[in-house]
Amino acid sequence: MKLATLQREPSSDEGTYGTLRFDGQQVYTIELPWRDNQRQISCIPPGRYECAIVGSPKFGRVYEVKNVPGRSAVLIHSANLAGDLTKGWTTQLQGCIAPGERRGTMINVSGKMQRAVLVSRPALRRFMQWAGDEPFTLEITS
Repeated sequence: MKLATLQREPSSDEGTYGTLRFDGQQVYTIELPWRDNQRQISCIPPGRYECAIVGSPKFGRVYEVKNVPGRSAVLIHSANLAGDLTKGWTTQLQGCIAPGERRGTMINVSGKMQRAVLVSRPALRRFMQWAGDEPFTLEITS
């Protein structure tokens, strides 16, 4: 089975950056801040997870990260922002993982500059092409 590794950086209220590596390639990621694995407001815990293709009503054919303790519908899909809503930041994620070709900042819904991943759809397409609709293992480390 294929293996992808996600190395996370320290989390902040604006989100959690990471680097997703797969067969000599890489994309950057953004996830919600760490909030003790709480549904819809936290990234998932580090660990090894099996991932499989699913059909999402909102995102189409994407990968789901399976068997996350206390969680469901954790997807890998395109997005740019993943901040803590209670701290005034914007999010487009509810516990999922978003890839991007670059890191940067974007103006959020409050008009503030916020950490983001950029060029997300092409990064997702490249990752999906690598995975080829086949299951793979995702190893997340901090």
